[in-house]
Amino acid sequence: MNNQKVAIITGGGRGIGAATVRLFAKNDYAVCINYQSNVEAANQLAQEVKAQGGQCITVQADVSNESDVERLFATVERELGAISVLVNNAGILKKQMRLEEMSAERINAVLINNVTSYFLCCREAVKRMSTRHGGVGGVIVNVSSGAACSGSPNEYIDYAASKGAVDTLTKGLSLEVAAEGIRVNCVRPGLIYTDMHASGGEPDRIARLAKNIPLQRGGLPEEVAEAIFWLASDKSSFATGSFLNVSGGL
Repeated sequence: MNNQKVAIITGGGRGIGAATVRLFAKNDYAVCINYQSNVEAANQLAQEVKAQGGQCITVQADVSNESDVERLFATVERELGAISVLVNNAGILKKQMRLEEMSAERINAVLINNVTSYFLCCREAVKRMSTRHGGVGGVIVNVSSGAACSGSPNEYIDYAASKGAVDTLTKGLSLEVAAEGIRVNCVRPGLIYTDMHASGGEPDRIARLAKNIPLQRGGLPEEVAEAIFWLASDKSSFATGSFLNVSGGL
């Protein structure tokens, strides 16, 4: 236990989450890498952070499951200390299809994994950070998506709708806890080079769509991580309920 700032990064084992873990650790945060199933990726990243002198733990938890979320936060408090920052990043994407092809099972899976998880993690963070509950404040950064604005027609409007819910959560919660020492902001990544596109059935999706991006390229996970870190840092101390698009101009 020490006086370092402590960050929980959900879905922290790969992609944007992993880049965010590296950046927070580089800036002297003690970091919890939350992962659902890919223990190898999480452990490898943790070893990398520790080799560079950082403090890091890994915690397996399905953040759409209430008891798992409670265990996650309790573990971090016990092993690292009071939580300063929550980065809600975990989420899933299903194969591209039109709405009329989607089953209730698919729709519910996307909403539970992408929306319920954010609500549960925000709830546990607020319980610990809020001055109303004896905390000293903190920051929540939600990772949404440019899909919340575009709607992702013909591909995955269920995913887009889930990210629209994240946007609404961000705005409502930011107002709810602003006077309690907690800032809540949101990053909306656009087309970013991660393996999530393979989950949607098109690993090379960015190559197909890059010509539509004003900057004429896809983004890097590290570029999104920088936006997340800025919103979590004191440099954005007057920003809450804000949305930062990292989308190459889309």
